[in-house]
Amino acid sequence: MAGPYFLFGPFTFDAERATLSRDGRRLDAGQRALGVLHALLNANGHAVTKAQLIDFAWPGAVVEESNLSVQIAALRKLLGPTSGGGDWIATIARIGYRFAGPVTVAEAAEESTAESAAVRPSVAVLPFDNLSGEADKEYFVDGITEDIIAALSRFRWFFVIARNAAFAFKHRTPAEVAQALAVRYVLAGSVRKSGNRIRISAELVDARRATTLWADRYDFEFGELFSVQDRITEQVVGAIEPELLKSESALAIARRRGVRDMTGWDLVHQGTWFFHQITRPTHLRARELFREARKADPQLAEAHAWLGRVSAGIAAYGWSEDEAADLREGIDAALKAVQLDEKNPYSHYALAITSVFAIEFDQAIRAAEKAVELSPSFALGHLVLGMARLYSGDALRAIGCLKRGLQLNPHDPQNFVWYNLLATALLLQREFDSAVQQATNALKVRPNWRPAITTALCCYQAMGQKDGARQCVERLSRCEPAADALGPLWRTNARWREEMTSLLRQAGWRPA
Repeated sequence: MAGPYFLFGPFTFDAERATLSRDGRRLDAGQRALGVLHALLNANGHAVTKAQLIDFAWPGAVVEESNLSVQIAALRKLLGPTSGGGDWIATIARIGYRFAGPVTVAEAAEESTAESAAVRPSVAVLPFDNLSGEADKEYFVDGITEDIIAALSRFRWFFVIARNAAFAFKHRTPAEVAQALAVRYVLAGSVRKSGNRIRISAELVDARRATTLWADRYDFEFGELFSVQDRITEQVVGAIEPELLKSESALAIARRRGVRDMTGWDLVHQGTWFFHQITRPTHLRARELFREARKADPQLAEAHAWLGRVSAGIAAYGWSEDEAADLREGIDAALKAVQLDEKNPYSHYALAITSVFAIEFDQAIRAAEKAVELSPSFALGHLVLGMARLYSGDALRAIGCLKRGLQLNPHDPQNFVWYNLLATALLLQREFDSAVQQATNALKVRPNWRPAITTALCCYQAMGQKDGARQCVERLSRCEPAADALGPLWRTNARWREEMTSLLRQAGWRPA
């Protein structure tokens, strides 16, 4: 087994080779600095003493603490700021240092080329355990399992073990199931009924690494039996589907190293990892990979869908040198994805999101509605439907869609955009307190993000809260300009644009 890869932001640290790369390009870093970085990454977010760092980077040598300080400074300069503007390495007073950013650890298995080119991740859903002690509720518990299997099967990213095969392993451990069915991931859970309350617990396990990727629990009033069952299914599937995608795209970066003949699926998985870093260089790199994937396998719907999706992102974030050409490429790719796999909700989502930025709102709404129809638990389908409705002038109907999407997937890396869209819709509906809260949620995902501060400023000004407005103006003066993905809204809704501009001017801020 080769050493692990540590993935953070646009960076990859190869522990076995002691190399650091950014966006796939190797960086020139000294051996001591990389040793310090390795020790910090190994600590899994915990503080590491200065003595421990010195022992790790200078084994068997006697060195001064000043040498460590020099290496820390070099690392900070090399890594630059995080997406939120902070340092990757935090100083812990009187102790040492801590790696402050989120890190994904991917084991690089020594696989053959054929094995490493394996395509879709496989998942088995174990029958949920009935903990209520009521034998007559067994059918309800099994029904939840069956619904989750059916819902996950709608996503073309995953190979889902059929119901009969999974049910044959009732009361077996995830490790036993993974080995017997040759799957990587296992979803297990339990149902407990007490009086008129139902508690559902579930966890997604990466059986190969014996780690839990995600776990949660849900409490419901029993109420209408089948309505509760549907809600459980939507919430569980809506939560685990993004976790599977995130895990697989991170692993793809690590395990495809050295494989020359990569499949379309390999390239798509790598592209999704870059896509979710949400910077201009990583978005452009993702587009290159999706284009390569389309060439490698022209019949792979996901390659076309992701090319459409990244094209919309490049336009939305203001990273395009030729927006019209990028959106034409995106819409063509999305239409091809729908043609190749019209039952894939991602294909319709790609068409919806590119159509929004091409000011084709009717087409966007139809495509988003189709995505939700195909998979009611598909968070992005609800979110893009809300976006399309908002941009078409229907802020009231947009609110419910955006809230639903964020409820289904509260941890998406791009939720700062969706939170700000919801804040904008609430602002336009004069729900100022709620709008400020959603703008704050956006800033929790991406601190000091200018568009969300702008939305909050408009809310405070509309409510006559001068202190809040003044603080927002001060924060805006320190922020770098940023595209807010709201361009189509302001271009097609002049009255709303004028109202927002007026509020900003009243607060003493002059938008560019």
